[in-house]
Amino acid sequence: MTDHGIEFPVFRLHVVPAVLALASPTWQRDVWLQPEKFENLDFVVHVLFDDFCDADDPAPWLGKSLRTEEEVVLMKKLGEAYSAVQDAVGRDAMDQDYLDAPGWGSVMRAAGRLARVMVANDLQAMALLHPEGERPRSEEAGPQEPE
Repeated sequence: MTDHGIEFPVFRLHVVPAVLALASPTWQRDVWLQPEKFENLDFVVHVLFDDFCDADDPAPWLGKSLRTEEEVVLMKKLGEAYSAVQDAVGRDAMDQDYLDAPGWGSVMRAAGRLARVMVANDLQAMALLHPEGERPRSEEAGPQEPE
């Protein structure tokens, strides 16, 4: 699949962790349900639907925060799964209500598929930064002693 690159790498740095959070039930319960923590479901939704992508209509984000057509398709599926849960529990429901909703497993599965593809695509793009047989400078210098 063609990698269209990323015009806004900082956007990608928000999108990938948001998708990973939606794929991780442990993260959701340990972080989102703790009021003193920095992240909740609302934060993740704003990242994926408002600020750095539009999971309802991700095609315009190809080459901006999404690398491939596959990511676009999977983001759309994630948006559909999330929207179905939101319709069922109500836009103003608490995070716990979303996590307990019967359709929440579909959200996590869609996020898991998308997360695997996004991480693999990012690793592939990073590998292309270093021609085969060339090691990054930090490896050439050998192991570093801790300070």
